[in-house]
Amino acid sequence: MALELRPNCECCDKDLPPHATDARICTFECTFCAHCVDTILLNVCPNCGGGFAPRPIRPATEWRPGLSVAKRPPSMTRRRMSFSAEDAAAFSQRLKDIPPHER
Repeated sequence: MALELRPNCECCDKDLPPHATDARICTFECTFCAHCVDTILLNVCPNCGGGFAPRPIRPATEWRPGLSVAKRPPSMTRRRMSFSAEDAAAFSQRLKDIPPHER
């Protein structure tokens, strides 16, 4: 199963197309831009409490049959986090000093 490749930052709503190098995801594919992860969320997913990793880039070229952004397009459904930026920041403050692999 391919990643959903959500189209936007769930915090600031910035567009994050499939080739965006500043897209970050958690293990549940919650998607945020690097700026929000670094400055507001402090590497703490506001939904699950996990950490973030750079979202992989889906190849534009179909190097293998059926495997490309054209054959497996990204999601068009925009998402917003369920919490206010203030709630997310407070949550992040509680967990930021615990390394993601220990949360």
